Amino acid sequence: MKELFVSIIGVLFVIFATAQQDFRNSKLSDDERAQLLLNQLTLDEKLGMMEHRNPAIERLGIPAYSWWNEALHGVARNGYATVYPMPTALAATFDAKLVENMFSMVAEEARMKYYRSQKAGRHDDNTGLTFFAPNINIFRDPRWGRGMETYGEDPYLTARMGAACVNGLQQKENGRYKTLACVKHFAVHSGPEAIRHSFDAKVGGYDFWTTYLPAFQYIVGNTDVAMVMCGYNRLNGVPCCTNENLLVDILSNRWSYDGLFVTDCWALNDCWERDTVIPRHKTHATASEAAAAAFGSVVDLECGSGQDALKEAVKQGLIPIEVIDKHVFKVLKARFSLGMFDNEQPFQNIPDTVAFEKMALEVAQKSIVLLQNRNSILPLQPEKYKSIAIIGPNAGDSVMLCGNYNGTPRHAVTIKEGIVNYINQLPTNIRPKVYFDTACHHVDRKYRLPRDFDQRIAKCDLVIFVGGLSPDLEGEELKVELEGFHGGDRTSIELPQVQRDMMSKIKKMGKPIVFVLCSGGAVALDWEDKNTDAILAAWYGGQAAGTATANVLFGKVNPSGKLPVTFYSSKNSLPLFENYEMKGRTYRFMTESPLYPFGYGLSYTDFKHTDGKYDPRTRKFIFRIENTGERDGEEVAQLYLTNKGDKGGLQKTLVGFERVYIPAGKSAYVSFTIDDEFFQTFVEERQRFEHLGGIFIFRYGDQELEIKM
Repeated sequence: MKELFVSIIGVLFVIFATAQQDFRNSKLSDDERAQLLLNQLTLDEKLGMMEHRNPAIERLGIPAYSWWNEALHGVARNGYATVYPMPTALAATFDAKLVENMFSMVAEEARMKYYRSQKAGRHDDNTGLTFFAPNINIFRDPRWGRGMETYGEDPYLTARMGAACVNGLQQKENGRYKTLACVKHFAVHSGPEAIRHSFDAKVGGYDFWTTYLPAFQYIVGNTDVAMVMCGYNRLNGVPCCTNENLLVDILSNRWSYDGLFVTDCWALNDCWERDTVIPRHKTHATASEAAAAAFGSVVDLECGSGQDALKEAVKQGLIPIEVIDKHVFKVLKARFSLGMFDNEQPFQNIPDTVAFEKMALEVAQKSIVLLQNRNSILPLQPEKYKSIAIIGPNAGDSVMLCGNYNGTPRHAVTIKEGIVNYINQLPTNIRPKVYFDTACHHVDRKYRLPRDFDQRIAKCDLVIFVGGLSPDLEGEELKVELEGFHGGDRTSIELPQVQRDMMSKIKKMGKPIVFVLCSGGAVALDWEDKNTDAILAAWYGGQAAGTATANVLFGKVNPSGKLPVTFYSSKNSLPLFENYEMKGRTYRFMTESPLYPFGYGLSYTDFKHTDGKYDPRTRKFIFRIENTGERDGEEVAQLYLTNKGDKGGLQKTLVGFERVYIPAGKSAYVSFTIDDEFFQTFVEERQRFEHLGGIFIFRYGDQELEIKM
């Protein structure tokens, strides 16, 4: 009997000890569980974990998983999902808290779609919880087709909006993240698209540290961002994904980043492939040497299919197995942080999709920028018009609203539909008739106007022209060769001539024109500014863009968006697109006057900025904003700083912003604590920031305050 008791105790001890060593034991830390799982993997299984498509390990009950998913402005490429405005439009809200709340909803929807995919046995790309977003590259040139994916041209605005995206996606409960975010593309990447696999971005220290790196540094230092993705391009001769200075010296050592290092998709192929139609870097002799340069250093995960090359590099002794274990441990720990191997999966509550729809509308409304409003034609007063014409290539286009890297909305409201819906809710005695026609294509002249087009327009009292660009013309590495467009980028910053000709035709008929511009970035609008009565920048505004635009046009919503990019005049001199020097680019470095400056945006009311004061002890700047108009409204308070001692050509830079609601006739005080880094000067000779003191000028509204430090 005693022997039986001892035997039972022994069995129970073995069972208990085994349970304690089970990587599924949620009582253990994620580090312990990741190490336990790592210890059970074969070399081939480990290498499989270092490619974005992690294969299933059936003997351990581990399903396949793909790290590649997109959530640039909503869950993308996985069926129906809420489609929010593109990031340039999000940046135009100048509302970081709103953007964080929006991305928290994106994460909720992502969880719901992930569980549905798991239940259906789908483990392929675009079904997971790890997102290759946000894109925090600087929109340095309006010709870049992917600029719509970014938060504009300013490093500080980009940093704050990018951090909001990361914090929203990576909200945490009970130690588990909803989803994981990845900032990209590290670093110095903003076109040209057609040659991105061979392009060498040459950048000096001043521009590198004052423009291209600050957003990355801010997010790495102020969030728990899980992943950083290196870019396709070379930086000063070295491919970003094998660039020791970027990935090791700066990101790992100087910034103490210890998250996952991820390659852009098939970026390592650019290092060694030769017999391809696409020009490549060709910096390494073989695929295994390229793999060794990346994974032998700090890269943990390849978006691509280089497992064979990685295995060969290990076989040749180019990468020690200890380094492989270090990478795989980080990959596994990230999956544990999402609760993937927990018995009870987190975030199972069904999200409120009605809240998603409301958020899509709110963000779209706050992103719209009023650029021109001659004679206060807006907001439109419907009783003044018996008939309104809605025309233009973007008026009835629902696909355009979604931009790129998008999901499929359950229902999208085109701008034409939004206006018609608004009009149909009006009392019949003030309800204008509506005439609609596409009128012209974006670029070509193949559109055939109806025979009665001129007569129909002649009968209308107002024309709303909805034009601009399209994601079919600007975007990522597109096969587009049309006048003004090449490979996804633009070769002209002006509105395509065919659209201008159409508006000119209507102008000659004596009709007032309200121009709604849909685009991913800035367009030179010199003619439009002089010849139309009002201009709205509505961007690629997502599924609710039509409703949002109508609400602004008719005054249900007071416009409050501000430009996150400079709208250049066609007369402004832009440097060559391939030149990455910042001199002459963006509001921070240009000395010419643009058509509409960064931070610009009109309202249906007026705001006055006064009483600026700076306290050097607390580094706080405070000023007063008064709504002197007759309508309630939101103003985006903006504070800029000029360092008179800067030798790099920096004219001024944004150091604070806040969206403030102010009723008519009321005022509010705003206060900003200025980051110490803005009082430092980059010294080229020593390649570092230093406190040199001198004269600094604060600018707010049309006011300025000079201080000496």
